[in-house]
Amino acid sequence: MLHVDPIFAATSVAPATLAAGGEAVPPPFTVARVLTETRLDSWLALGLVLAAGLYLYGVYRLRLRGDRWPVVRTVCFLVPGLGGIAAVTVSGLGAYDTALLSVHMVQHMVLSMIAPIFLALGAPVTLALRTLPVRPRKRLLAIVHSRIARVYSFPLVAFAIFVVNPFALYFTGLYEITLRHEWAHELVHAHFIMTGCVFFWPLLGLDPLPGRWPYPARALLMLLSVPFHTVLGLTIMQSTILLGGDWYPSLHLSWSDPWNDQVVAGGVLWAGGEFVSVTMLAVLVVQWIKQSEREARRLDRELDRQEARQRAAEASA
Repeated sequence: MLHVDPIFAATSVAPATLAAGGEAVPPPFTVARVLTETRLDSWLALGLVLAAGLYLYGVYRLRLRGDRWPVVRTVCFLVPGLGGIAAVTVSGLGAYDTALLSVHMVQHMVLSMIAPIFLALGAPVTLALRTLPVRPRKRLLAIVHSRIARVYSFPLVAFAIFVVNPFALYFTGLYEITLRHEWAHELVHAHFIMTGCVFFWPLLGLDPLPGRWPYPARALLMLLSVPFHTVLGLTIMQSTILLGGDWYPSLHLSWSDPWNDQVVAGGVLWAGGEFVSVTMLAVLVVQWIKQSEREARRLDRELDRQEARQRAAEASA
């Protein structure tokens, strides 16, 4: 049974415009449909609203007791973080993710690379630790420092998961399963988000994580991740086999050619991977500079205290 988004079933199409299995195929992809068609009936939409509400409640609790929370962290978490996920899943763009491979690849980039970076910069774990009562805070700390968290947050493990997963998805029969079954389709969205968070949280995140690497090692790992999306994108562009098996040809889209769309999809991965890699390195360099400045100020204060103690000792002598 083919899976086609409900938006397509509600769209007027000619009786002959049918996919295999008798389902209505989507109308031509336009910017207007991306901006106007929105689906709020998915579990992911509910999760985004819940996450935003909890984050804002935490910020509110801090302000009630007179503590400050950086506005830039709130903006990062809500706008490009949760907002980026919403833009490619509950908007009209998400309605075409089973009809166009290129749209799916845009989803892939946002869910696994762009949104997780800004979610990590929002420091939600730190916010939770500062606002939760004693018992929930201890439980959260126990989870953060648990053996499972240590294993998955170890940079080399996260790097392996981040790199291997796309190849395992697109060059096996798994991707076709996600196209034909709604539950698998939703599951792969959650998988993209979790994979990105596991990779970027230890490298760019501001939350306290065990075993965090120094900045030079993090920068090296990021540089090593750059070629893999380039290789993946070029492999998809030059592939002589359509991803998803006969799914895309069975839709009989008069306004889209599956082969040309696959080339566009590979280009999205290639170019998008380069852009995100540059962004990652820029964020890491800024964090590195700020950490060096904080360390320099700490050393200056320590030297000042030592000089003050020395002068006091000389005066007393």
